[in-house]
Amino acid sequence: MKPTLYVMAAGMGSRYGGLKQMDGIGPNGETIIDYSIYDAARSGFGKAVFVIRRDFEDDFRKIVISKFEKRIPVEVVFQDIDKLPGGYKPNPKRVKPWGTNHAVLMGKDIVKEPFAVINGDDFYGRDSFAVLGKQLATMDGLRGEYCMVGFPVKNTLSDSGSVSRGVCSVDGAGYLSSIVEHTRLENINGTIVNKNDDDTETVINPDVPVSMNMWGFTPDYFEYSEEYFMDFLKTNSDSLTAEFYIPSMVDYLIKTKKANVKVLPTTSKWFGVTYAEDKKQVVLKINELIKAGVYPAKLW
Repeated sequence: MKPTLYVMAAGMGSRYGGLKQMDGIGPNGETIIDYSIYDAARSGFGKAVFVIRRDFEDDFRKIVISKFEKRIPVEVVFQDIDKLPGGYKPNPKRVKPWGTNHAVLMGKDIVKEPFAVINGDDFYGRDSFAVLGKQLATMDGLRGEYCMVGFPVKNTLSDSGSVSRGVCSVDGAGYLSSIVEHTRLENINGTIVNKNDDDTETVINPDVPVSMNMWGFTPDYFEYSEEYFMDFLKTNSDSLTAEFYIPSMVDYLIKTKKANVKVLPTTSKWFGVTYAEDKKQVVLKINELIKAGVYPAKLW
């Protein structure tokens, strides 16, 4: 059974091209999502599922999905604020989505095979999809055996300022043991440092893996997530801002020994538009990959 690519895109605005990270970055207006779908299709993924908001479904289907729906089967699910398990109801004043792991839960009724989870506005690169697709192809029928792509931190930084990254600790067998969020990482004169809250600096090994929200799960992950989410809602259902994140869920499963998460190394360089100034660099990097033959000049 071919794995599924699950793309979190509910954070996008109703005008698709309006967000800086969704601007065209390829020579023919290709967006980051276009490159992710292209890489996934050639890495053995059988379909793509997008989680979006209902208010821009028509635009999303017309502007985004129509470009590649004949190349790979596509389905859409919705991240509704009031779609909660256990009979819980959100605060009527809440407008903020419930976070990335709530977005994942929206796919539990249609995703029945091993699946990858990615952000819709991150460029992950060809090799990362290849290693993830290969691993997912071995996971059919397993429970509690997950994976994530670990990018060397040096391949994930912005030239325009500091970034936030989940720095991973990996055991001797290649499995994730913890993720620690570092919120002010940057390259200063060739040294990668995190500026701590007390104004000290922590030097980070440039090859240490970080999580960029590129995960591999099997369908039992939905069961664990729903159960844990109901515990979360016991104290947070009335909150206007509390969010249910993938790293929090994964960390809980590791600490309770309910799951193992294999860290997959990749040679890919992550690109993103953390700052407005980043777009120019991303365009240049895409052009370099096209010149190197990694992508055709026109994807579709």
